[in-house]
Amino acid sequence: MVAKNPLFVGWSFKKFKATVINDIWPEVLFFSGVATMVTLVSEMTKHKLSFSSAMLTVLGTVLGLVISFRTSSAYERYMEGRKLWVNIAIASRNLAQIIWVHVPFERMDKKTGEQKSILEISIEKKSMVNLVQAYSVAVKHLLRAEPGAYYEDLYPLVCFLPRYATHTPEKASEDDMLPLWKASAMDAQKHKTAHTLTSSRPLSPDRTVGRANTAPAGSVSNEDPEKELGELSEDQIYHSMRGRRHKRKKSFDPEMALPVVYSEHPLQPARNPPKESLYDYLPFLRIIKIFFRPLLGVFRRRKPEPEIPLSASSASRSFTGKKLKPEAVDSNVPLEITLFLSSYLAWLLRNGQLQPAIASAFTTGIAQLQDTVTNLDRIRNTPLPFAYQAHLRVSLWLYLFFLPFQVWSSFHYLTIPATAFASFLLLGFLEIGQEMTPFNSENPFNYDMNDLDLDSFCLSIQRELHEITAHTCPDPEEYIFTVWNQPFAPGDRRTAEEMMNDVSHSYHGPETGMHSIRRTLLKSWWDVDQITRTK
Repeated sequence: MVAKNPLFVGWSFKKFKATVINDIWPEVLFFSGVATMVTLVSEMTKHKLSFSSAMLTVLGTVLGLVISFRTSSAYERYMEGRKLWVNIAIASRNLAQIIWVHVPFERMDKKTGEQKSILEISIEKKSMVNLVQAYSVAVKHLLRAEPGAYYEDLYPLVCFLPRYATHTPEKASEDDMLPLWKASAMDAQKHKTAHTLTSSRPLSPDRTVGRANTAPAGSVSNEDPEKELGELSEDQIYHSMRGRRHKRKKSFDPEMALPVVYSEHPLQPARNPPKESLYDYLPFLRIIKIFFRPLLGVFRRRKPEPEIPLSASSASRSFTGKKLKPEAVDSNVPLEITLFLSSYLAWLLRNGQLQPAIASAFTTGIAQLQDTVTNLDRIRNTPLPFAYQAHLRVSLWLYLFFLPFQVWSSFHYLTIPATAFASFLLLGFLEIGQEMTPFNSENPFNYDMNDLDLDSFCLSIQRELHEITAHTCPDPEEYIFTVWNQPFAPGDRRTAEEMMNDVSHSYHGPETGMHSIRRTLLKSWWDVDQITRTK
């Protein structure tokens, strides 16, 4: 497939911001200034700032090879991240198929001795498939340095998990809070309010809060439940669709496909990229901004602190427009999800619901998820050695600094644009290597156009898992022996139903059956071989 030319097809300011111009323009401007100084002094005075260009060829060749190796190795790391996300998709698909297809729908309740309802088992299996889906979303937020579970695309999938280590009817305290919610900055008092509101005033189908006609037993402990419920309002609690109901109908909003649930904290957006401004497109204005900042600070209102810290991946830029390295933040949500999947597997084995071979595949899938996230974290947190970075950049700076001294005798006034072009070319390749890896300023998992599209990967996994759970697991007899199936074509184009009903055919003979079937399959092979070969 022929790729589109990125320079002339679909060009926009966002694509311009994704280039390395914002990162290298101060260095290009500096070396162009050096070239201007050398040219003017040599042309307008009796002093000639020039020396032999013998070293130019040698050093240029060496630097070219080193920068080329730097860029190619960076691209390999970039592609490794993409391959690891393919592994997450494969493992998620396999685990969902095991849970939905191989965990039986027919099950006896050991306590009562009665058969469990299909609805109860379907809810159980679909909830665990939702946990598999939540894993890829949690990994996405981990790689983007977004800790915790309070996100619009993650919290609805994990909010049913237990908050405390205690079991009913024991009373839970903050000391009993499980690591998943402790690390997510869960507020115990707000959670109690959210739990009360959820139990007694569930969300109506139109995603608004409504008073239930009857409250579940034990959901409200106050003697006057109406008084307690009257003190609770939607302003005291958050649900996953707050602030999203007035979006345009045709706008892309994949979180609309997720459950609508309550939360004790306002949920962060599924995507939380850095805010864009004019300075991102015209980076030289940042220098002017420095002189006007004291004046603007007098009239600017101070913004209130958010309840949950903003994403650490929303890295700011330096005063020249160069991207700064975001703070590394860890998240235990993927690990906690795999622990719940492992405990579910152990529960199935204790109750004899899985065959050993299927249980082994289940274990392999969980191990593959854990191995993949560890390798992704390695890519994110493994920098290039400082000595290599410093030596390569200083060597390139020295080469570009002395370049105009070596080419002036041949280029004269053309030395200025020649040096600017060489600076743009070499510094651009060096910066591209850093854009694709976590070596210095960025890692390939954030929100830049040069980064991997993690949101697209997660949505693809979500679609696949929902397609798996839409599978009805029918018995083979229901769809194999029908008028739509021609299993022996092109050797025998009769349908499976016709062949089963034609009891007089040699296929049904006790002695001729297998021989006749083999002859038909041999004829099918010969026909396919002749038809599909080009003459």
